[in-house]
Order: sequence, then structure tokens, then C-alpha cells
Amino acid sequence: MIQMIIADNQALMRDGLKALFNFEDDMKVLATAENGLQAYDLVKQYRPELVIMDIHMPLMNGIESTKCIKKDFPNTLILILTTVADEDYIVEALLNGASGYLLKDMPGDKLFQSVRDASKGQLMMPAEIASKLAKRLSFLSGTSQLQFDPNKLKNEHIAFTDRENKIIQLMIEGKSNREIADTVFMSEGTIKNYISVIYGKIGTSDRLKAVICLKRLCNQQDRVLLHKNL
Repeated sequence: MIQMIIADNQALMRDGLKALFNFEDDMKVLATAENGLQAYDLVKQYRPELVIMDIHMPLMNGIESTKCIKKDFPNTLILILTTVADEDYIVEALLNGASGYLLKDMPGDKLFQSVRDASKGQLMMPAEIASKLAKRLSFLSGTSQLQFDPNKLKNEHIAFTDRENKIIQLMIEGKSNREIADTVFMSEGTIKNYISVIYGKIGTSDRLKAVICLKRLCNQQDRVLLHKNL
């Protein structure tokens, strides 16, 4: 019997998935959670074999919840189930220990089989997501050759404002635009504008590439590059 917990911020989705899984003879939903923090608490309480985890949830998103659960309960399997086939989320989820990444519009029979296969130790990923992941991994392999010269910013008298520094730190932590906006009490549109300015200063429009460059910049001994630009 595969015992599981379902975490999703939508009650209709939680209840629907619970009913579907409980109709299967070899599956049982022990509890449901409406946010990532509650999912962690339920894993601690029930110690399920598997968690079906949404990404976008309040209090703690699915990626952070996955990270916490895998840290404290490494034997718990986690399948990310979401509507978003986004490369950044795919990579982040897998790096934090997820056993698969599934889309909510997949047929029920394939969902059930994915859960069964995951419980046997298989990495679950639809073709659409596997293709996106392959492209992103190809990009990541190329970043090892990425040449980033922090002196270029210094020589061109480019610096970051205090607000940009704060946003940069949150980007490096892996926060989404919405999470950054909530943290600094600004609109998501304003955050996008700030990030566009940051992209322009370092010369890239790719978020992952930008984060890699910014991490390298922050690791430089010449911290004057991150001083306040009045």
C-alpha cells in the first residue's frame, strides 16, 4: 500500500486527487495540506512513503517544502504536480530531492502509474518536461565556460543601488518574482522592472545565467562593486 499526502493550495484539487487515489486498491491518502508548511508537519506526523506536492502555495512553496522534507525525512518520496512546465522550477525541484515532476493535465491512469513507478525508485518525468530539462542542462553545461569579468562593471562605473542589492540577494536565494515582491513589499511588476535593470547592468537577459554571474560577483573580494550608488 502506497501511503501518501497531497499538498495543494486549491481545495477542489486536493479533494479530487484524494478521491481518485483512494479508489486505487494499492494507494491511500493519509492527509491533505493547503500549504508547504502544513505538508512538512503532516510528513512529520504520518511519515508517508510519498508526497504529491504543488509548487505555488502560501506560507511555504512546494520547492522549499520539498527541501525541508528531504532534509529531515530523506526517505520520503516527493512528486511535484503542477500546471507549470518551467525549466527553472524543474531544475530546482530535482536539485532539492524531488523524485519526479508531473503536470496536472496528465491522464489519471498515467498519474497512478507514475506514483507506482516512483515508489519503485524511478525518476518520473513526462516527455515535455524531459525535453525542457535537457535543454536547460545543455545550457548549464555551457556556463562552466562562462567568462564574467567583474572589473567590467568597475571600469564602466556601474554599481547597484541598495534596493537592487536586496533584490539580487533574493534572486541568488532562488526566490521567484512574486516571492521577492512579497518580501520587499513592492508589486511584481516593479520587481520585474528592477530585474530588467540588473540584467542590463550585467549584460544578460537569462535569469539562470544572471544568477550565476551575480553569485560570482558576490564572491569576489572586491566588494566595492556592490556599494550604494546614490
